[in-house]
Amino acid sequence: MTDNYYVGAYWLGRTEDAESCATRASNLFGELGRIEPEWQSWHESGRSFKEASARTFSTDRANFLKLFARKKNRLGDAFRYWLWAGTHPDETSLVDGYCGSADDVPTSICLVSPPRNGEVAGRVLTAPILREVIRAVVHCWEPTWSVVASEQYRDQVSPSSGDAGTFVGWMTYFSRQWGEVPPLPAPVRVEPVEDLGTLVILTEERFTVTNPEHVRLATEVHQVLDAAGLLRAL
Repeated sequence: MTDNYYVGAYWLGRTEDAESCATRASNLFGELGRIEPEWQSWHESGRSFKEASARTFSTDRANFLKLFARKKNRLGDAFRYWLWAGTHPDETSLVDGYCGSADDVPTSICLVSPPRNGEVAGRVLTAPILREVIRAVVHCWEPTWSVVASEQYRDQVSPSSGDAGTFVGWMTYFSRQWGEVPPLPAPVRVEPVEDLGTLVILTEERFTVTNPEHVRLATEVHQVLDAAGLLRAL
């Protein structure tokens, strides 16, 4: 079994106007482009890979404002975006989400989905790079909870398909308001994300659901964090 990974960030009830959301989104894509060269060129969707490849999207603030002004990119009082990068249809990266809503349902979200295979996947599906990605997402969006997760492990441990906040990822971020992270067993690393919150990194190896030691460690950390009241649904 091959794990599929994503970086997810989630927060509730934070009203923001188009200007604020456009600034945050533009800042994130600027950070992603610094992390990975292929993430410097983004595209909108199209009816075919060829058509979509021609729909290059400049990720500056002004262009996001234009995107958010389109009716199809509104979800109630939230603003939506969906962009992709890549040169091969089976090796694309996706970034999507919605922001700006005063409502708790649906949860505001930012998802970064790296490619599952290929050269870019080989470069970015590592602890050092994904650590940079989740920290960039946290800096730009200031979420309540964020995770670098294996879809396969998430679905294995969470019968509700991984409600945000309820499970441990390869890396898991808790905002300062969500709670204080207790001491965790080695080799888990715990580090602050400036004054925003705390990042928990299970292993420097690529976390996989087929590695029993990874699963054992995740289970142990889950128990400690759950006892501390940190694993609760947003």
